[in-house]
Amino acid sequence: MELKTCYDFVQDDACGGIDVFIGTVRNNTNSKKVQKLEFSAYEPMAIKEMMKIATEAIDRFKVKKIAIHHAVGDLKIGEIPVIIAVSSPHREAAFKACQFAIDTLKKTVPIWKKEFFEDGEVWVNAHP
Repeated sequence: MELKTCYDFVQDDACGGIDVFIGTVRNNTNSKKVQKLEFSAYEPMAIKEMMKIATEAIDRFKVKKIAIHHAVGDLKIGEIPVIIAVSSPHREAAFKACQFAIDTLKKTVPIWKKEFFEDGEVWVNAHP
């Protein structure tokens, strides 16, 4: 899924605000140069959890639509592993729902990240 697909999904004539968070693969962390990232997931549960986050965001913040996408597999520097797009009649709700979605995704969705360096690799998050 790409950015345009997420944007097109949430676009709605009744909404005056669309907030989009795009997570990209950066080239360094902890003073080490990253070569690539590898994402793996327990996909059935990850999809279920992302749907749960979307439903809660819609209910809690009264937003119109939300798209949550997270890639799996190898990603190079500059590529996009995560996209969250939210539409709402008003911008404040879209901002709050987007922040809630990315923060909750990081805490609850079974997606794991491995960072690869010139001198080895390390699993970054061993949760949920």
